[in-house]
Amino acid sequence: MEALDKLLKMTKIASKELALSSEKTRNEILKEIGNNLLIKKEEIIIANKIDIENAKIKGISKVMINRLELDENRIISIVNDINKIISLKSPVGEVIESYNHNNGMVINKVRVPFGVICAIYESRPNVSIDIACLSIKTANACVLRGGSEAINTNKKIIEIIKNSIGKFINSDCVTLVEDQNRKLIDELINSKEYIDLVIPRGGKSLINYITSNCKVPFIETGAGTCHIYVDNESDINIALKVIENAKVSKPSVCNAVECVLINKEIKNSFLEKLKLIMDKNSVIINGCSETAKIINVRKIEDENEYYNEYNDYVMNVKVVDDIYEAVDHINKYGTKHSDCIITTNKEKAEYFLNNIDSACVYLNSSTRFSDGGEFGFGAELGISTQKLHARGPMGLKEMTTYKYKIYGEGQIR
Repeated sequence: MEALDKLLKMTKIASKELALSSEKTRNEILKEIGNNLLIKKEEIIIANKIDIENAKIKGISKVMINRLELDENRIISIVNDINKIISLKSPVGEVIESYNHNNGMVINKVRVPFGVICAIYESRPNVSIDIACLSIKTANACVLRGGSEAINTNKKIIEIIKNSIGKFINSDCVTLVEDQNRKLIDELINSKEYIDLVIPRGGKSLINYITSNCKVPFIETGAGTCHIYVDNESDINIALKVIENAKVSKPSVCNAVECVLINKEIKNSFLEKLKLIMDKNSVIINGCSETAKIINVRKIEDENEYYNEYNDYVMNVKVVDDIYEAVDHINKYGTKHSDCIITTNKEKAEYFLNNIDSACVYLNSSTRFSDGGEFGFGAELGISTQKLHARGPMGLKEMTTYKYKIYGEGQIR
């Protein structure tokens, strides 16, 4: 479409100016954005309330509405994250490696921005701020295409961000695709002339569609069918505490646990305790045949249910023979996101950590820590579940590529 082509062309042009800007200037832009988000917070909240009301009319679940909501405390938290990003050193220009050729040339491997990053995402309007600010910090322009459920909030946020940028450089280095026509997604993911990298963030259907049809290089992020395996040699109190946190603290996010595996040697006593805690938190348990025999829960009839990412107060539970069955189950049904073992046995712990093929593997701690802020990145572009070029929470370094700068004095070969 002509309008989208014009928008992408303007972003590409603006990306050149951003790439040449100093880190000092980019930090000043980020500071301006943070200040203006606080000044305009009431306008953001008003726009957000419109989106929330529309979401309720559409029958969107309460946990998903919680993802959508922005109040004063959340805006303050977002601005604190921006300040963390400001405090971090940008990796752009860093010499990763250097080699002195025997003919006198110096060969430097240097971090550089991608150019233009396109993020396609759903629900959470804070993602607009996170990606815009991380992009600016790393001298990348960005094209943002959020979901229709957050369109009013995203419009207001990007308006504030662009006005802040415009005091320093061309504000077209951050753009929002406001048109919610899904055909535009096809255009975005095939716009190799203007876009250097696509980041899909959202549910499985969105991610699968983009990764199956994208001609622009992409990094797969988002989907999280996360597991916790409770070993027969484990601290039961730690296990219950970790599972409760991983499921209940924020069930709508990709790092929430979706399936708990329990060693058969502790199944009776552990399942009863787990059921009490989940009942207290209104979490529905779907269980394997053994689980359903021990506690009164719905029996899983189709093995494909183990692939489910519920993003809600629902969880699968399965009894397994041992750690080997647990590892096989996770590697089959997981999404290579975040998985955990609860055990006091060091050998088993290392076996699990070494053999689970996921970006983040945990021992005796909640999968909810899979987060850019928790990993010290200030915020994150997303959580990559692939292996190239980034894996796990993506911070500033993962938003750069590299090129070689070769310094010579007339050398020929």
